[in-house]
Amino acid sequence: MFRLGLIVNPLAGVGGSVALKGSDGDATAQKALSLGAEPKANLRTQQALAALTGLELEILTYPGEMGEESARQAGFDPQVIGQITAGQTGAEDTERAARDMAAQGVDLILFAGGDGTARNICHAIGDSTPVLGIPAGVKIHSGVYAVTPSAAGEVVAMLVRGELVTLADQEVRDIDEEAFRAGQVRAKYYGELLVPEEGRFLQHVKHGGREVEELVLDDIAADFAENMHDDVRYIMGSGSTVQALMDNLGLENTLLGVDLIENGELIGEDLTAQQLLDMTAGYDTKLVITVIGGQGHIIGRGNQQLSPELLRRLGRENIIVVATKSKIKALEGRPLIVDSGDLELNHQLAGLIRVVTGYRDAILYRVADL
Repeated sequence: MFRLGLIVNPLAGVGGSVALKGSDGDATAQKALSLGAEPKANLRTQQALAALTGLELEILTYPGEMGEESARQAGFDPQVIGQITAGQTGAEDTERAARDMAAQGVDLILFAGGDGTARNICHAIGDSTPVLGIPAGVKIHSGVYAVTPSAAGEVVAMLVRGELVTLADQEVRDIDEEAFRAGQVRAKYYGELLVPEEGRFLQHVKHGGREVEELVLDDIAADFAENMHDDVRYIMGSGSTVQALMDNLGLENTLLGVDLIENGELIGEDLTAQQLLDMTAGYDTKLVITVIGGQGHIIGRGNQQLSPELLRRLGRENIIVVATKSKIKALEGRPLIVDSGDLELNHQLAGLIRVVTGYRDAILYRVADL
């Protein structure tokens, strides 16, 4: 019988919705909770486990919020090992859980977290045991995660059913969160983990660096400025492509956060999910987002401030995607990804979407239904 190890970092991603740009460290996590953030790792783990319903497998996990709760809520009766102090888990618990599960000879460790969690597991077991990440963090630069929680479940289901899935080493990368909060991306290589490689479902390592196609960015910015409407609030997402639009308008920009503009003026900087809901209530609003280079995500990576409630209020017709054609070509035909945390919303946003690629130049590109 297939033996699945399950590890949940219960506070993974908790800083995203409140614009903290990460969740590493007890102080950051506690600050996020004090600001009203709600942990999502448990829910995202249940979304992954839903794909395993009815399959013959044994789940080995840690107590309480580190996996047991998710497994039971998904309808499984897991074997629980190890000990934790509820509400006080940290990196040491993650590493101990990984070592314990590897020692028990599980076939795969499925873990929910972000780049920090991947670092912990890499430090604990290296590439000795196959692993797969359920994306639950704010920043996901590593290539060890599935593109969505449901996609992670599909990969595990393929393994449980005995389908042919290649195993390959994938990079673990993480960034300096303090530099990230200051608008600087400093990604560092920490090692490799052995991951089931299924091209439709596995995330690619994020392409770093700022967009260098300045003329193309100028064209995209000119197109955006020409089509802006008076008395409409524009939510400006994160990333260097959106920054080029803000630069063109002569406005300050939070490179790695979400801002709000109206009638050529910046009216909100580095906003949280709740602030975005409050400041757009009752106003005509549009959202401007770009594509994460190499990965294809437009929702769910670095912009967790864009809550499902906000996205539903806006509607698909008020989402403006901007990207250079070189960034789209780099996807090599892979679709764009929406990982909102809400499966029904992901489905609603799937299909062909217009991507502005230059001045009066746009393409239609597919958003995956995952």
